[in-house]
Amino acid sequence: MSVNSHLDYLSGKLNLKQDEKDKVKKSIDTLSLRLNSYFNGQLKDHFKFGSYTRGTILPRKADEGSDIDYMVIFTNPSNYKPQTLLNHLKNFVIYYYRSSEIRQSHPTIVLELNHIKFELVPAKRDLWGDIYIPSRTSPFEEWLKTDPNAFNKKLTDANVRYSYQLKPLVRLMKYWNRLNGSYLSSYQLENWIVETFYWNCTSLKDFVYSTFENLNYNFNDPQGYKEKVDRAKKIISQTKEYEQKGLSYSAESEIEKLFPDF
Repeated sequence: MSVNSHLDYLSGKLNLKQDEKDKVKKSIDTLSLRLNSYFNGQLKDHFKFGSYTRGTILPRKADEGSDIDYMVIFTNPSNYKPQTLLNHLKNFVIYYYRSSEIRQSHPTIVLELNHIKFELVPAKRDLWGDIYIPSRTSPFEEWLKTDPNAFNKKLTDANVRYSYQLKPLVRLMKYWNRLNGSYLSSYQLENWIVETFYWNCTSLKDFVYSTFENLNYNFNDPQGYKEKVDRAKKIISQTKEYEQKGLSYSAESEIEKLFPDF
């Protein structure tokens, strides 16, 4: 097996299989029905967003932290503060999912089932249709304006532009990130990949090589993360050197240090 065939094989394995998709879809459908029943007339809308809708979510075997982002837009006529809406969602999940793990991770309510985790995000919508979610970091703003699915088109367009290699690349890089402590957020990593220019890349390994060669860190980043990036760059360099010498077995063994099978 060559470097490229190993990466192709692994990126395919990192895609959700049909049985897992079916289980997740059933859980989403059940959640949707229960939201409508519990909050009868109190919701403007609710829907999934994030990596699941982009096709870049990792299977649980590869990432135990994989989750479905789910937005719940309240009518909120009394203009409740974010914590009040978070409490409403918490009461909802306790009512229907009392045997599951439930916790608050501002600005979401985390609901962990056996096969998938949901992050429920309360939101409100103004008269112009703009959506606001609880602010994660600012002590001065309670609500933050957002467009939850805007990034989907950006990623899809880039994936088409690069001959459908970007989504497999994203899954591989999210897997590497997970193996190395998940220092980068899923969105942060995906957005950086989309914003990166890939010159003369045709195969998946070209995109992987280019991604690590362009991956840098800031002065204030943790030393452990810096060391992991440096290690990855050295492995990529060594892999390319083995390939140039015609040592395909050694090249494959080297790249597996970054992307082991699971």
